[in-house]
Amino acid sequence: MSVEIIGMITTQLQSETLRPQGSVIDRDHVRRFAQAHEAAGFDRILVPQHSTGPDASQVIAYASTVTERVNFLLAHRPGFIAPAFAARQLATLENFTGGRLAVHIISGGSDEEQRRDGDFLDHDQRYARTDEYLEVLRRTWTSEAPFDHEGAHYRYEKAFSEVKPLQKPHLPIYFGGASEAALRVAGKHADAYALWGESLEQTRELTQRVRAEAAQHGRGVRFSVSFRPILAETEAKAWAKAEHILAETRRLRVEAGWSRGGPQQSEGARRLLAAAERGDVVDERLWTAIARETGARSNSTALVGTPEQVAQALLKYVDLGVGTLLIRGFDPLDDAVDYGRELIPRVRALVAQREARQGAQEAVAA
Repeated sequence: MSVEIIGMITTQLQSETLRPQGSVIDRDHVRRFAQAHEAAGFDRILVPQHSTGPDASQVIAYASTVTERVNFLLAHRPGFIAPAFAARQLATLENFTGGRLAVHIISGGSDEEQRRDGDFLDHDQRYARTDEYLEVLRRTWTSEAPFDHEGAHYRYEKAFSEVKPLQKPHLPIYFGGASEAALRVAGKHADAYALWGESLEQTRELTQRVRAEAAQHGRGVRFSVSFRPILAETEAKAWAKAEHILAETRRLRVEAGWSRGGPQQSEGARRLLAAAERGDVVDERLWTAIARETGARSNSTALVGTPEQVAQALLKYVDLGVGTLLIRGFDPLDDAVDYGRELIPRVRALVAQREARQGAQEAVAA
């Protein structure tokens, strides 16, 4: 199973260490950012969704016109539009991109974030709604005839979509959420299950649980893990760079008057903080200091070292069955370029070597 490499773009230059620069929607930045990922050899680009930010689907619609090959991953929150309409909307966008779209379903790990958009369901209710939402979404994409549906959240008579996805049987569904309620939904619907950059031990445990849930439905699932690689020509310089990133993160948060905030409802955030409790460095290269500093409000753990060291660290996750690696930097545009030059080719070479050895062993065994 060859590895998939995903990056992430936003509509203006910003990160934990960079104040937002330019207008909220900077078309030139989006163009440069998307084209940099394509040139760097990324397979796919995630476009995130926030309750106060631009519509991610329209960002992808624009970015697809200034790129040719790279695929896209749309962060999509169930519940704000009805699933049959969403299915037609997503299939339309996928057709206009030439089949380059997948969807990342995010049910929501923060009541505050959801309520900004008028959603007042609690955590477990949101995942129950997502379960039904995905059932209708997938059926709308694949049904050859109108269908009826009556559930706790949605009701349809003769629902149907004339527009069908170019990809069969439907757009790939990526899914996030580490709570028990989330894992039940993942087992039924996820093509790819996404988790943040946890320790190897945590990753092994969580992927086993997801596999068990999927097996109950006779399904398999792909796994994605997210990291913020910090690279330098020597290991010492990489760790010095990491400390500078931490100092800048603290400085900007103090200047902005931000705090870590209260406990997170997101189980993924709790798991990152649990890893951080083991120390700033776990498994030799997993750096947790930014996660602790920010309250783990996003994928905020890093792998630190030379390009070869970080590539080897990523391979350990591939060995656990992870097939997708989402990597983004603290200096987002420049880091994407560096990853394309220094990291992605090394990761692909290591995975190819591993697959070649496995193929040779299987051939001998046969």
